Amino acid sequence: MARSKATLCAWLGCPGLLGCFLLGFLAGWFMKPTEKTPSSSDVYQNVRQKLVAEMKAENIKQFLRSFTKLPHLAGTEQNLLLAKQIQGQWKDFGLDSAELVHYDVLLSYPNEKQPNYISVIDDQGNEIFNTSLFEPPPQGYENVTDILPPYNAFSAQGVPEAELVYVNYGRTEDFFKLEREMGINCTGKIVIARYGKIFRGNKVKNAILAGAQGIILYSDPADYCAPGVDPYPDGWNLPGGGAQRGNVLNLNGAGDPLTPGYPAKEYAFRYKVNEGVGIPKIPVHPIGYHDAEVLLRAMGGRAAPDSSWKGSLNVSYNIGPGFADNSSTRKVRMHVHTNNKITRIYNVIGILRGAVEPDRYVILGGHRDSWVFGGIDPTTGAAVLQEVVRSFGKMKMEGWRPKRTVIFASWDAEEFGLLGSTEWAEENARVLQERAVAYINTDSSIEGNYTLRVDCTPLLYKLVYNLTKEVLSPDEGYENKSLYDSWLEKDPSTDNNSYPRINKLGSGSDFEAYFQRLGIASGRVRYTKNRKADKFSNYPVYHTVYETFELVEKFYDPTFKKQLAIAQLRGKLVYELADSQVIPFDCRDYGEALKGYSNRIYKLAKKHEEQLKTYKVSFDPLFSAVVNFSKAAAEFHRRLEQVDKKDPVAVRIMNDQLMFIERAFIDPLGLPGRKFYRHVIFAPSSHNKYAGESFPGIYDAMFDIESKADQRGAWQEVQRQISIAAFTVQAAAGTLQEVA
Repeated sequence: MARSKATLCAWLGCPGLLGCFLLGFLAGWFMKPTEKTPSSSDVYQNVRQKLVAEMKAENIKQFLRSFTKLPHLAGTEQNLLLAKQIQGQWKDFGLDSAELVHYDVLLSYPNEKQPNYISVIDDQGNEIFNTSLFEPPPQGYENVTDILPPYNAFSAQGVPEAELVYVNYGRTEDFFKLEREMGINCTGKIVIARYGKIFRGNKVKNAILAGAQGIILYSDPADYCAPGVDPYPDGWNLPGGGAQRGNVLNLNGAGDPLTPGYPAKEYAFRYKVNEGVGIPKIPVHPIGYHDAEVLLRAMGGRAAPDSSWKGSLNVSYNIGPGFADNSSTRKVRMHVHTNNKITRIYNVIGILRGAVEPDRYVILGGHRDSWVFGGIDPTTGAAVLQEVVRSFGKMKMEGWRPKRTVIFASWDAEEFGLLGSTEWAEENARVLQERAVAYINTDSSIEGNYTLRVDCTPLLYKLVYNLTKEVLSPDEGYENKSLYDSWLEKDPSTDNNSYPRINKLGSGSDFEAYFQRLGIASGRVRYTKNRKADKFSNYPVYHTVYETFELVEKFYDPTFKKQLAIAQLRGKLVYELADSQVIPFDCRDYGEALKGYSNRIYKLAKKHEEQLKTYKVSFDPLFSAVVNFSKAAAEFHRRLEQVDKKDPVAVRIMNDQLMFIERAFIDPLGLPGRKFYRHVIFAPSSHNKYAGESFPGIYDAMFDIESKADQRGAWQEVQRQISIAAFTVQAAAGTLQEVA
């Protein structure tokens, strides 16, 4: 210490020497070559580019090949082995953690000793025709074991016998046509419906409401075969022996049927198996179109009402009831012995901890379980998820971390009613409501190969448009053009054709609990068919044994460039949401969307102008709230542009307002009769779970209102739903006000 004091005195005692030193130092400083220190925005751009450049089509191909070698149905040993394989790879890729999280949920399997099938019986009860017990396996898979035959999960058991009635697609309007216009009563009958147009569970619900004893589902070539394409394996059409599996629950967002609203852990209270939510009370069974043709060819009774009731089988498509002429004494017998049992399932949850805001979560999740090999559904999504995780992991290993925490999820039992994702959402609901910024779904990355399809909250519109401009289009004829360019040209919006079309979120995949129940901003992107030209539903071999790796490699995406483009887009969405200083949501687009939705629902109501006047039903409060929301959104974004980005508290306040805006549209009481669907602006349609409906409370209150006996009560319910919607939109506008 004495020495340092002496040194200091010496310096202070030589002002001339000190002056010379300072002069020399400053001269050297200004004369030295300037080195560019990378700014935070440079680092941001660099990681962004490296993240996407790291993703390879060949890797996605190898993941798809590896994951589709064997059947991996939820609840089976093979699906647990796949979960452990994915968990191990995520750890190797560099995630901070990767854990298996289990639940004990109700699943449903065919009875191995008593197969499910349909018979035609004579007047003595003899079975004179039986449908196939299994699908002929595809080439190269003849020796694979553990392929379950086609069945409809959660069907009731039973052996009903009755006359057959053809009900077209089994939609609400199809049953209205039969009952109200044609006078055909389905009570006590077995009905046969073709797959397509709506979720199969809605078909079953409609059949139950019509009084049917059972329902047979089949895939008509009109809906599951593209013209001029061969059946698999020579083409990508559905062979005549193929039948679509699928669950037939009407859960309405409940999750595990025995523990609705709560996680299916060891401590959970469970309803009895026969008391489970949404489980049908009648037998249901799927068949191929070769077998369906035998049943439909024999049909008697009334002719099909019009061409929209006719498929492309070589039959008349008569309605029935019952068979014609010599077969008039014959009936149909269903044999369904499917068992429901509590089974353990496993999610894989991987975490990449955020460096700045570890308590803010961005979730990228998609399911792993499949009906058989899952060549498209879900494994084109699971393979993409794997490559995205690998890419994020590599960046982390090189020293980077996102600002916010990223959670990666491989969900189980999606095919049985979105069970794995919903149970995890239920178990973590309190934390997710406080911390989740967004949920991006990573189910199948292709369901066709024509153009991009996007379904998301309006908060994400701008981000999606901007990011698709940065991804190269994989489409033929669009070399060196962006994904946005090909998407816009092939599928412009019907509302404004200067932008590509974006759909409302319905259900049918794992985002449901996060968006419809918890109010977490959500989105999904994948490649799809040409919706204008391609009239077939889904892709033809959907949920059959023919969904193989070879189907994708030979027909859908031989170069794997379409799946790569989806990996890049999903990865970019997660990166921007997790690493942007300001969360990249735009509330102004929500305001525009609300304006469109309120105008649409009012236009629907105007068809009943007389009743609106009689019962004094007014949409003015809703219109006023929408105007107020749009003003609040514009003012919020004006303030956001001026916020001091160097003030972390100011930025955090604005980010919290952005994060919670989707939450503001949640009604804790839920929709009437559907308490787990709590989003006031969006819900799955009551008549088709796959489709999204805007202002669902108002829409459902007005549906078929003219046939309701108590007109005053029905219109009062419409007014009540308008008031709920108006309050919710106004309250959401309040959350965007400047913080006091």
